Amino acid sequence: MKTALYPGTFDPLTNGHLSLIRRGLEVFDRIVVAVAETTPKHPLFSLEERVDLAREAVRHLKGAEVAPFTGLTVEYARSLGVCAILRGLRAVSDFEYEFQLALMNRRLRPHIQTVFMMTDYQWLYISSTIIKSAASQGADVKGLVPENVRLALERKYDAGMVRPGTPCLGAPHGGFNGMPPDADA
Repeated sequence: MKTALYPGTFDPLTNGHLSLIRRGLEVFDRIVVAVAETTPKHPLFSLEERVDLAREAVRHLKGAEVAPFTGLTVEYARSLGVCAILRGLRAVSDFEYEFQLALMNRRLRPHIQTVFMMTDYQWLYISSTIIKSAASQGADVKGLVPENVRLALERKYDAGMVRPGTPCLGAPHGGFNGMPPDADA
């Protein structure tokens, strides 16, 4: 059974991520979506929330599973016995960073390959950061993220729960769906 590890922060998981997982399952028998605990990105969602959101989003994909991890990605991959680390590329700017990371991982664990897949053109412009920024200002992100993620974003921003480093300021002045953030108080 060929297993790949698809690591990331997934803050939150987007339809671009789901597309890569689906396409990866055409190449691999099993994909472990590894949600990183340690990240310099100051996530909006906690590790537990990111794992739960990802599990709900991939539950219908046979061969996909979600697990949290900490530490070096390549060491986690080794501990699972995977043959490859799956990475998505959107643009040239992604490639430079991902190429350096792949070379370092190969230096540490030569038997674990890095497999790059190009993002589908329809998801080329989205990232978790852009999704959070748009959603924080009340933009409709339906169709860009799984529905459970869209609803979780609305709940976070309606409640005024914005973490430091998140590229947004909070719920829009009118709240989501025209309701002020404190209307239920």
